[in-house]
Amino acid sequence: MPSLTVLIAPLVLLLPGAASGEAAGDQQALTPQAQSDQPVFSDDWLGLEDAGAMPIQRQVRIQQRVIIRVSPRSPSVRQNLMADLPQRERPTKVVERKIGKCVDMSSIAGVQPTRDNRLMLYMRDQRMIAANLEKACSARDFYSGFYVEPSKDGRLCIDRDKLQSRTGAKCELSRIRQLVAD
Repeated sequence: MPSLTVLIAPLVLLLPGAASGEAAGDQQALTPQAQSDQPVFSDDWLGLEDAGAMPIQRQVRIQQRVIIRVSPRSPSVRQNLMADLPQRERPTKVVERKIGKCVDMSSIAGVQPTRDNRLMLYMRDQRMIAANLEKACSARDFYSGFYVEPSKDGRLCIDRDKLQSRTGAKCELSRIRQLVAD
C-alpha cells in the first residue's frame, strides 16, 4: 500500500505557498494582499506548460509541379478512327509546310518516333506534325511517349521547351513542320 505522503504530495504542490517554496503554515501567504503580490505559478511550472505545445514553424515551402504526358497512339486506336472514315485513295506523297515555332500542347493526341530521327505528333484535329529533335537526341528514346512541363502560354515551342522521355533523355525540338498531302 502506498504511503500517505505519496498521495498527498501532488496536492501540496498545487497550493500557491508550497509551489513558491514558502512553508504551508505561513499566515502571510494566505492573506489576499500577499497572494496578489506573488505569481500564481513558479518558473518550474512554466516549463511544464510548454512541454505539450506544438513547435512553431518558421519556414513553409509549397511547391507545385505539373507535368503533361503525351503517350504513343496504339495502332488499334488509329485503325478504329480510320474505320469510320469513307475509304479513299491515300496520297502517296506528302509535303512539309511551315507552321511556325509553336504548337498547342492541348491539341497533341499522340506521338510516334520515326526512322529518320523525328517524332510524328498526331493532333486532335487530324493533322500530323513532324518534329525534328536536336542532333544529340535519338527519336527511339521516345518510343513510349514523352513528358513536358507546361509553359505559361500552353504551347510547345522549338528551342525553348524540353521533352523528357520515360527513359530519362531530355531533348529540345529543333524544327516542326506540318505534313500535308500533295
